[in-house]
Amino acid sequence: MAEEIAQHIALMGSLAGEELSVMEKVATRIADTLNAGRKLIALGNGGSAADAEHFVAELVGRFRADRKPLAAIALTSNTSSITAIANDYGFENVFGRQLEGLASPGDTVFAISTSGNSLNVLRALESARRLGLTSIGLTGRRGHRMRDIVDYCLCVPSDSTARIQEAHILIIHILTAAIESALVSTRQLVSADHTATNRG
Repeated sequence: MAEEIAQHIALMGSLAGEELSVMEKVATRIADTLNAGRKLIALGNGGSAADAEHFVAELVGRFRADRKPLAAIALTSNTSSITAIANDYGFENVFGRQLEGLASPGDTVFAISTSGNSLNVLRALESARRLGLTSIGLTGRRGHRMRDIVDYCLCVPSDSTARIQEAHILIIHILTAAIESALVSTRQLVSADHTATNRG
């Protein structure tokens, strides 16, 4: 147990290195997308699906600031669409087909895959490229096939799925904080933190 904690702490600290500059670029890109009235579209499988929905919840709801909801959707939430597409077109197309129907010019796609090789995620990113959308990948050390087909790739420097997933949640929170800071005033952030504290 102590070793698991030590690995976690070491990995989280390493994110302050070269990945920090990529996080800054990604946060700016997403903030620009939302500020322009466009939306973030998130996707992933399994734990990454939960992370995609978590990110969307922080944006549509709130993270720290009491503010207008931000436009974000997760392609993992509509089980009827997912199962219909999987049944008719194959599971590898469950995200790409949704993206083709729901995306608009100027949207940004946020794809999560610890391996960087999930076929349905890669198909969605190929669709994003055809549609001219900005694409962001959140993955592990190597990035594998994902790295080559996204505009921005956040690669957690680990090969452990558990550690990568833990880092992904931290990165999502860092991005959300940066996005809010770009879109609302510091005064609003402080006020919302105070309100959240009072609510317990």
